[in-house]
Formats: sequence, C-alpha cells, structure tokens
Amino acid sequence: MENRSEDYKNIPGWGIDADPNNNPTYPIKNRTNEEHKGYTWERPPQQPVDVEILHSNERPNVSAVFGTSSPPSGLSGMIRRFAFKHSENSYLHWLPLIMADRVNMVEGIIEDIAHGHIPNIYAERGWSAEMKYNKKEFLTKAVATAVIISAVTAVLVYQSKHKKTA
Repeated sequence: MENRSEDYKNIPGWGIDADPNNNPTYPIKNRTNEEHKGYTWERPPQQPVDVEILHSNERPNVSAVFGTSSPPSGLSGMIRRFAFKHSENSYLHWLPLIMADRVNMVEGIIEDIAHGHIPNIYAERGWSAEMKYNKKEFLTKAVATAVIISAVTAVLVYQSKHKKTA
C-alpha cells in the first residue's frame, strides 16, 4: 500500500506525461507556470436554487451556474427525475432523457392547444424545407406514415366490428 505507483507500471502508457522532458507541447508552449496562479481564486457565491434542478448523481452539488427557465414538470419531468437517479454511463440515464424530450414536445403541443393556440406543426418541424431540399425522402416518409396509420386504423375498425358480432 505504501508504494501504489509501482502497481501501475505494467499498464501501457501509464505515467507517460510524468517526464517533463517528454512533453508533447515542449517547443511550442513556453512554460512559465503562470497558469497555476489562476487556480487560487476564490469561488463566487452559489446561484440560489429556487426551482427544482436535476443534476448528475456523480456530482456532490449543483454547478455554480444553471438554467432555471423550464424546471421539470408533468410526465416528462417524472421521466427526467428517473433518469437522473442513474449514472451518466448508463442507458438508464440517456435513453429516458431522449424519451422525455419527445414527451415534452407532445406536452407543449397539448399546452398550446389548451391555451387556444393551434401550433403550425408543418412549419415548426421544418417540413417545408425538407419538401424543398429533400423531396424524395420526405415523400417516402409521408407515404410510409400514411400506410402505417391506415393499417392501424383498418385493424382497429376490423376488431371493433368483430367484437360487436361476437
């Protein structure tokens, strides 16, 4: 335990930057050690936390500055809270965050409609630009979506008719 540095010498590349004569920035960087003086600054006061802030469970506290414009809310907020209970190296962190973004988009559309504003989804999704510059792929996606919606509708109608006769 006293000499732990010896334990790592068998790892290729371990301690490669320990030798100052083997510094890859040597001729370019003029080392004056002035950059180390900046490490002695006094930390500014913490931004007050007046809304729920989700932060990595790998950090002991929130970062010095953070955004507060849209704290987590609704179903997307519940999904985000679940995601932040898991480590950042886990799919259980990142995949729920991606899903929460999609859910939040739908929540925003519902909120717009509830406030009497009908969103222009065609323009907001950039479909006019896609139609102009990527017409073939746009039409392929549109036809595929129409086929899927038609198939699902047909199955649901077929099932509802057979349930009534049974």
